[in-house]
Amino acid sequence: MAGYYDFVLGAIPLAAASIATALFLGGIVLTTAISLGCVVAAGLVGHAMFVRTPGRSTTTAAAESTPSFDVAD
Repeated sequence: MAGYYDFVLGAIPLAAASIATALFLGGIVLTTAISLGCVVAAGLVGHAMFVRTPGRSTTTAAAESTPSFDVAD
């Protein structure tokens, strides 16, 4: 099942290529169009790394923080 990070990995080259192409066809110089497309792709990477951090989920962390003891025989 595809998750958030799978969609981000697909959106990075898609955003860079489609935005650069649209800007270039709109009359922007090629180097500027590629740079602006890559800025958007970098924004996606930054969002995936710092806003939705790839850490443990809160339910797993909460379950692991409560100690459970086994009875010794």
